[in-house]
Amino acid sequence: MKAIILAGGRGKRLHPVTDYVPKSLVPLKNIPIIEWQIKYLKKFKINEIIICSGYKTEMIENFLANKKNFGVKIRFSIEKTPLGTGGAIKHAGLLIKDKSFFVINGDVITDINLNQLAKKQNCIASIELRTKFGIIDTNEENITKFNEKKDVSNVWMNAGIYHLEKNTLKDLPKKGDIEKTVFQEYAKKGKLTTIKFKNVLWHSIDSFKDIEECTLKLNNK
Repeated sequence: MKAIILAGGRGKRLHPVTDYVPKSLVPLKNIPIIEWQIKYLKKFKINEIIICSGYKTEMIENFLANKKNFGVKIRFSIEKTPLGTGGAIKHAGLLIKDKSFFVINGDVITDINLNQLAKKQNCIASIELRTKFGIIDTNEENITKFNEKKDVSNVWMNAGIYHLEKNTLKDLPKKGDIEKTVFQEYAKKGKLTTIKFKNVLWHSIDSFKDIEECTLKLNNK
């Protein structure tokens, strides 16, 4: 199977680091995010990866050109101007002949089981909502329970990992986000499914605090 990595963003919240390198080359334990992702995808027998890139593409190309030992075919779908997640997938879809494929956001570090995701058509991986704030249970004016930073039980969030049928490509916008277009439309029509994952490694690297917390988790694995 093939997978698309959405690695075109600038990563403004990681400024000033991303003034010099693209977000996908930001290191965790001295290994760039994109290397973590390629090795993760390879574990699930992904034999070809298409990288959607735009910002500082040549740096990603140069890094991967010096990494010959991944054992997967790597191709690029380059955005001359930002296309949004939907437009990026549609453009990369020109390189896909298979009946389905995976998509992963370019800032996600995870061990979610893609084999489970592949069992359903047009399927989004979801995890329990994670909050960075303390959660309180109340009874009138009194707090009955205080929980510091926990998953919110049975409230599910998009994990940024998808298994999509090839025929979804025709419905994607040439420019725009899949989350605001096709996913909204498919959900209304009952054409969008999910697999819920609990107790998995999952981090979206949006801030320096995310880097710190994810690195800690990786050290403990």
